[in-house]
Amino acid sequence: MKTYPLTSLNIEDATKKQFSLIDEITKVFRGSEILTRGDLGVVPGLNQPKTTNKVEKVLENYFDAEAAMLVRGAGTMAIRMALHATMKIGDTLLVHDAPVYPTTKVSIDTMGLKTIEANFNDLKNLQEALQSQDIDGVLIQITRQKPDDSYDAKEVIECIQNYLPNTPIITDDNYAVLKTPKIGSQMGATLACFSTFKLLGPEGIGCIVGNRRAIEKLKAENYSGGLQVQGHEAIDVLRGMIYAPVSLALSAGVLEEVKKRLNAGEIQGVKQAYIANAQSKVILVELNEPIANAILEEAEKLGAAPNPVGAESQYEFVPMFYRLSGTFRAANPDAERTTIRINPMRAGSETIIRILREAIIAGS
Repeated sequence: MKTYPLTSLNIEDATKKQFSLIDEITKVFRGSEILTRGDLGVVPGLNQPKTTNKVEKVLENYFDAEAAMLVRGAGTMAIRMALHATMKIGDTLLVHDAPVYPTTKVSIDTMGLKTIEANFNDLKNLQEALQSQDIDGVLIQITRQKPDDSYDAKEVIECIQNYLPNTPIITDDNYAVLKTPKIGSQMGATLACFSTFKLLGPEGIGCIVGNRRAIEKLKAENYSGGLQVQGHEAIDVLRGMIYAPVSLALSAGVLEEVKKRLNAGEIQGVKQAYIANAQSKVILVELNEPIANAILEEAEKLGAAPNPVGAESQYEFVPMFYRLSGTFRAANPDAERTTIRINPMRAGSETIIRILREAIIAGS
C-alpha cells in the first residue's frame, strides 16, 4: 500500500497560526468582551448575537475571506448549507471518483443532485470531464477518500477554474483545517466548510468561509432565534481554534515517530505502517495476521479509545485504536481484517507502542 498524506504544519508554523488568530481577535474585540460568555438571542439589525457576529468577523479576517458564518449541525450541515447556497435541486455536481462521505451523500440525495465523477488524481481525466459534461457545481474533499488518493486540492481547484471559471466549488475541509497551511477558500474555492468540534470547539457547531454573496443568502434564510449560534458557543469556537494548531502539530510529530519505529521492526506482528488521511491523519497499521478486530478489543482494555466522539474533539485525549474509515473500507473491504488505524490524539509514542504491543500479544 502506498499512501499520500497531506503535509502537516510543523510546530513553528502551527505556533504562528495560534499567534495570528490572537492578533485578529484583538482587532475585533475589546479586552473586556473576551472575559465574558457573550450575549444571547437575535439582536435587531444583526439577526444574531453581537458576539457571534464578531467571532465571524475574526474568522473572516483570519482565513482571508469575504465572509464567514457559524452554523448548527457541525461540518455536515456546513456542507449541506453550502450546497444549498450555490446549487439548485436537480443540478449536476462533480465529485471525485471515490466513495462519498456518507453524511455528504445524504445531503446530495436530499437536494436531488445528480453526480458525475472524475479522477481528481489524474488532471487529464479531470480536464476531459470538465470539457465533456454539463457541470453546475463541484465538491472537493480535502482529505483522502481512498488510500491511493494523491491529488493536490489547489491544483484541482485551479484546473476547474481554467475550464469553468464561474462554477461554484465547495470544499469539505474537515480534518484538514489548521493542520495544513490553507483551507479551500484560500486556495480559490467558493466556500470552505468544516466542523469546529474537530478543532477543540463546542459540540455541533460548523463553519462556512468564503464568498460573501452565498453566505449572506444563508444568513438571510437563517434568521430565527433557534438557528443562531449563541455568543458563548462562538467564544468557545475561538478558544478551541487557538489551541488546535499546536496540538495537531504535536500529534503529527507523534505519527511520524510511531511510523518510523514500527517500520523498523519494533513490534512483532506488524507488517507495515503508513501515515494516511483517513479521514483524520492517522497511522494505518497493517498486520501479518487477520486479527484486527481482536487487537481493537484488547486495545480498549488497555486504555485506548475504541471510537471517535468528534474525531479530535476536546473530549478525546487518549490514543484511539479503531477500524478503517467507511470510505476506506468501501475502497478496499478486505483490509478491515488486517489493518487498524491509530490516532495519537494527545498521547506520546511510548503509550501507543506499549498499547499496540500488548494488544497484539493478547489478541494473537
